[in-house]
Amino acid sequence: MEPKQDIVRAINDQRDHLSKGHKKIADYILEHSEDASFMTAMELGKTLGVSESTVVRFASRIGYKGYPQMQEALQQYTKSRYRTVAAPELSEKTFDTWGVIASVFQSDMEKISEAMEKLSEARFAYTVDLLLSADHVYIVGLRNSAPLASFLYFYLNMIRPDVVLLNTTAATELFEQMLHIGSKDALVAISFPRYSIRTLKAMEMAKDQGASIVALTDSDHSPMTMYSTVELYARSNLNSVADSLVAPMCVLNALIVAMCLKAPERVTKELKALEYAWDNYQVYSHDEINRIDIDAGFGVQKEKPDE
Repeated sequence: MEPKQDIVRAINDQRDHLSKGHKKIADYILEHSEDASFMTAMELGKTLGVSESTVVRFASRIGYKGYPQMQEALQQYTKSRYRTVAAPELSEKTFDTWGVIASVFQSDMEKISEAMEKLSEARFAYTVDLLLSADHVYIVGLRNSAPLASFLYFYLNMIRPDVVLLNTTAATELFEQMLHIGSKDALVAISFPRYSIRTLKAMEMAKDQGASIVALTDSDHSPMTMYSTVELYARSNLNSVADSLVAPMCVLNALIVAMCLKAPERVTKELKALEYAWDNYQVYSHDEINRIDIDAGFGVQKEKPDE
């Protein structure tokens, strides 16, 4: 087979005849082509929990002389796909505004539907109980996962105490913030291809300290499953230069709603305390003080809710 042969077609041609181990490699390559294209046979095997020789045999099984030839084909496929997605040649005649809207919305709806199918009710319920019962909840999501981590932190901090958002650009600072994590704590780690090494290192440290770890990632092939206690899956990839966060955001939103429903009295108490702080310190007041504000009671403290 020529090195530049379309690897996707090569895999699909042989898929029905592949062994279980080889299908695992095929699925990973199709879902994570960019990551796999730069892995050695040993690294790919370690990521998937199979031997290096199994990876080499897979390359031969789908028609390549060896792993280097398959890797070259994979790199060519990744480059051509990136050029098509990231640098489209569009003109006013070819650009279809509504077509873009429909395509993106349809893609996101499919990802949400897929996330629902993959979401395990038992794992979800376990995660809800874990996030309610942990002494401290640490959250890490870097790079493209940072908005998801911030979203979860904002709402968890409203419904339970002792929530820590790990937000740093240096691995050393990350570990400093996790210095006191222990067996009664939980870490929520969020990462999608390309996976953050710092997030994986944070998970490794949390596991060494005995903490429970929730991984929100794209599939059971994710390297995050090596350290996680429980996994929740949702895809974030989109055929564009920007990642779609809609499906993982739905998972996080469902977690927050479920926590509120599971512990309503506890959540109500936290929200009342928060509302007291907002009202007492005029958090949502106008920036300027005038006579109307004074007459309306600006600066008059409300009674603090019962502890």
